Amino acid sequence: MKEELNILIQAQYPLIYLVTSEEERAEQAIYRVATSELKPQRRVYVWTVTHGIVEYGQPRSTTQHNTVSPEAAVEWIIRQKEPGIFILKDLHPFIDAPATTRSLRDAIASFKGMQKNIILMSPIQQVPIELEKEIVVIDFQLPDMSELNKVLTQHQDQNRGKSLTTEAKEKLLRAALGLTKDETEKVYRKAQVTAGRLTEDEVDIVLSEKKQLIRRNGILEYIEEDETIDAVGGLEELKKWLKQRSNAFTGRAREYGLPQPKGMLILGVPGCGKSLIAKTTSRLWGLPILRLDMGRVYDGSMVGRSEANLRNALKTAESISPTILFIDELDKSFAGSAGSGDSDGGTSSRIFGSFLTWMQEKRSPVFVMATANRVERLPGEFLRKGRFDEIFFVDLPTPEERQDIFNIHLTKRRKDTARFDLEQLAKMSEGFSGAEIEQAIVAAMYEAFAQDREFTQLDIIAALKATLPLSRTMQEQVTALRDWARQRARPAAASVAEYQRMEF
Repeated sequence: MKEELNILIQAQYPLIYLVTSEEERAEQAIYRVATSELKPQRRVYVWTVTHGIVEYGQPRSTTQHNTVSPEAAVEWIIRQKEPGIFILKDLHPFIDAPATTRSLRDAIASFKGMQKNIILMSPIQQVPIELEKEIVVIDFQLPDMSELNKVLTQHQDQNRGKSLTTEAKEKLLRAALGLTKDETEKVYRKAQVTAGRLTEDEVDIVLSEKKQLIRRNGILEYIEEDETIDAVGGLEELKKWLKQRSNAFTGRAREYGLPQPKGMLILGVPGCGKSLIAKTTSRLWGLPILRLDMGRVYDGSMVGRSEANLRNALKTAESISPTILFIDELDKSFAGSAGSGDSDGGTSSRIFGSFLTWMQEKRSPVFVMATANRVERLPGEFLRKGRFDEIFFVDLPTPEERQDIFNIHLTKRRKDTARFDLEQLAKMSEGFSGAEIEQAIVAAMYEAFAQDREFTQLDIIAALKATLPLSRTMQEQVTALRDWARQRARPAAASVAEYQRMEF
């Protein structure tokens, strides 16, 4: 980022929008460019709505007279005869005001040949249409491993901690990836206070704090899943695909010449294990999994806030990669995005476009795992080759898979499953999803518990007979989904996949 900023300033770009929440670190980077990279050196000034314009490094009491309002500040900048860099912090609440927009355009016109630059610094990107052709937007990247290493070394020196091995240091640094410099300093101090030291054994403390910081954002959620992939009944073809890629993000895979997996889309009938298999992949691959809640991305309180939410969420996911980004019910998140311009000012279309562009161009090892129930609601751009490595279709379980599902859920609740006839239960549950089978077992247990006895085969059969499965209540939707998937998606069940290979 420092190199890009240096180039833009030297190229006399008059207006630069720096998106960041790390004000102090960004100011220091700009000051280093102004004093060590530019010839001659330039003075740096900082404006805030609370103090007006103050020269960088000077006390706040030395404010330039009467520069608190944005228009007065820009007017003062225009009057300056010497080259300089002028940082305007958090201008986004005022930038849409006609007077502010006009004053910035006047400043741009007056800067020609003057070696002056205005840098708008804000955690929220908000650019009025009048300035779109004049402004360049750059993201201030979160600290990389080398910057975090300086924080760790400084912490060790201050606390006189024993020297760390290279492996221990790498673990602590990787655990802090995705945090700001201030957050990293606080997390290391917390680990020091909690354990009285900072070694590789305190990595879990750093990670637990990192999870809290991600949750505080409200858009990404750190998922912890105790179940393994063996808790999913059937879907052997899908499991095989995932197991083959369990080491896909290692250095050994790169040396072999394999590209990093992009992602997968799992289509299917509700309740058939799509979400569960996505969550259990985290344990299989040994990667953290973050759920992206698209409902929380949309924010109508301020123009541009939704797009900023998505950018921040994707940036966070990339910063802690390799990771799995899980989006449940993708069809609801982007349904009708192409025609939503009238209802929400085009926010859905912009969010959809931003997400598609990110998926196509991302280089970081973020594996997108998405699930969907209604394929007809998905925009066609999602389904074209290249967005996802594979599209799997999860159908209603076969008789053999239903036996597996009954066995898994009964074993969870009772060690003795020999008294149950799984083959009969599988026949009685034709058309049932995995979730409906589980609920039938739970209903049978409640019935028996109320009568103070052990539940039996007959209780489960009675619960199955009392249930009307989704495959009957939504028969047309299930049939349409199967027809679509037959030619366009890969079956998740091994028996269906084998049949299709033989047919081919």
